[in-house]
Amino acid sequence: MTPTATPLRIRAKWRPSLGMIVVAVLLAVAALPLAGLFFFRLYENQLVRQTEAELIAQASVLAATYADAVERLEPPPALSSVALTPPADDRFHPIEPALDLTGDDVLGPRPPAQPATTAVDAALQAIGAQVYAIARRAQDQMLAGVRVLDFNGVILAGAEEVGLSLAGVPEVADALAGHYHASLRIRRSQHEPPPLYSISRGTGVRVFVALPIIAHTRDGDRVAGVIYASRTPNNIFRHLYGERRKVALAGGCILAVILVIAFVFSRTITRPIHQLVRQTRELGTRTLDQGPADAPHYGTREIALLSQSFHDMAQRLSDRSRYITTFAAHVSHELKSPLTGIQGAAELLHDDLEGDEAMDPRPMDTEQRRRFLGNILADTRRLTALVQRLRDLAQADNPVRGGRADLAALWPHLAAQFPGLALDPRGGNATVAMSAENALILFSHLADNAGRHGATTLTLDVAVRDWAVVVTVADNGQGISPANRERVFDAFFTTRRDSGGTGMGLHIVQSLLRAHGGDIRLAEKSPEGGSPQGGAVFEVTLPRA
Repeated sequence: MTPTATPLRIRAKWRPSLGMIVVAVLLAVAALPLAGLFFFRLYENQLVRQTEAELIAQASVLAATYADAVERLEPPPALSSVALTPPADDRFHPIEPALDLTGDDVLGPRPPAQPATTAVDAALQAIGAQVYAIARRAQDQMLAGVRVLDFNGVILAGAEEVGLSLAGVPEVADALAGHYHASLRIRRSQHEPPPLYSISRGTGVRVFVALPIIAHTRDGDRVAGVIYASRTPNNIFRHLYGERRKVALAGGCILAVILVIAFVFSRTITRPIHQLVRQTRELGTRTLDQGPADAPHYGTREIALLSQSFHDMAQRLSDRSRYITTFAAHVSHELKSPLTGIQGAAELLHDDLEGDEAMDPRPMDTEQRRRFLGNILADTRRLTALVQRLRDLAQADNPVRGGRADLAALWPHLAAQFPGLALDPRGGNATVAMSAENALILFSHLADNAGRHGATTLTLDVAVRDWAVVVTVADNGQGISPANRERVFDAFFTTRRDSGGTGMGLHIVQSLLRAHGGDIRLAEKSPEGGSPQGGAVFEVTLPRA
C-alpha cells in the first residue's frame, strides 16, 4: 500500500498581520517629530551659543566705550598692575562663542557679591555709571543683565550690588587676568517652570560672560575693568510657540503624509491581499470547473505577480478538473463496451453449458462457440490496447523533461520501426529540447497513425524558427474529413474503432508536446495537396535546444 504524503502545514505561532505592521510603521512615522523633541540638544546648544554671541557683541561695545573714556582721563587713573601680552599684528581678534550645553558643566547659581576690600576710583565710578546707563537703555531689547566692574572686581554700576566685589567669581577672576571667560550657571527663578520644560536642559541655565576691558596706557595694555553680562538663552518651547503657525503647518503636512501612506498601503498591499484570501476561500467552496474569479485590483508588482500565479494555478486546477471529469466519462464509456460484450458472450456460453435439453433442444454448435470466444478475445485485445494507451497517456502527461535530440539521428530509428512507410526527411538537421526517447515516441505515434490510414509515404520537413523547431509531418493516406478536423486530438475519438483503433494516439502526442512546451496542430493542405498524393498534414512545434 502506497503511503499518502503528509500535507504541508504552516507551524502555528503568533504572526503580526500586515495591517498591524502598517499601523506600526505609521505610528513610527508619526512619533518621529515627537521623539525628535527628546534629542534636540544640538538645537538647544545652538540657542546657547547664539546667546553667548549676542552677549559678546554687547559686552564688546560697552568695553570699548569704557576703555575709550578711561584713555581720555587726565591724569590717567591707576589701573591693574598686571602687564598683558600685546596682541598679534593682525587687526582683528574675534571672540568665538564656545559654550557647549552637552559637554560643559553647568555650575551652581552665581555666588553673591562680597564686601569690597579696596577703594573705588571716583573717575572710574563715573565712567562705569555712564556705561551702565547705555546698557540699561538697551536692556529692553537685549534682555541682558550687565555689571560694570573695576580692575579689582568691585561693582561700579549694576542695580543693587554697587560697591560690592565679584572678584571671587571664577569667570570674573579670569577676566581680571585679561582673559575672556564664559560659563553656564543654574538660573534663579521666582516661578516654577511648566512641566513640559523639564525635558529640556536649556530651560534652567543662564549664560554668563566676563569680558576684560583693555585700556592702552603709556605703560602698556592694562585691565581697566570687566563687563560682566548674563542672559537666559531662548527656550526651545518658547521658540516653537513663537513659530506655532509654522509648527501647526508642519504637523498638518505630517498628518497628510501619514494619511497618504495609509491610503497607498491599503490600496496597493492590504486590499489586494484580502481579495486573494477571499478568492482562495471561494475557490475552496466552489467547484473547480467554474474557474477562478478575476481580482479587480492587483496593487504592487509583487502582488500582481502573486495574483497572476494564483490565477494561473487556479486555472490549471480548473482545466485539470474538467479534463479528469471528461476523461473519466470517456474511459468508462470505452471500457464499458468491450466489458459488456465479454459479459454477454460469457453468459451465453455459460447458459449453453448449464442448459437443459428439455428447455433448449438446440444447444450451440462448435462454430457458434468459436464465434463467441472470438468476440471475447477481440474485446480482451481492445481492453489491453486501451490500458496500454492509458499508460502511454499517463507517461505523456508527466514525462521526464529535459535532454536533447538530433532529429537527423532520429529518422533512421523511425524508419526501422515502420518498414512499410517510406520516410522522406527534408530541411536538414535541428536539435530539440527533448530526450531522444520521448521524441521517438512522439513521431512513432504519428507514423503509426499514418500507416493505419493507408499511408505509404511520410514526409518530414524540418524548419528552424527563432526559439522553436517546426516539423511538418505529411502523409499520402486517406486524410481527415472536414467534419472530423476539430475532433482529431480528442481522447478516444477514432474512425477505426471496428479495426481496433483506440483514438488515443494524437491525444498522447499533444499531451507529450505540451508537457515540453511545444504543440501540434492540423495544418491546412498546400495547393499541391500538402503531401505527395494528399492526406493529413500536421505541424509539430518543438522547443529548440
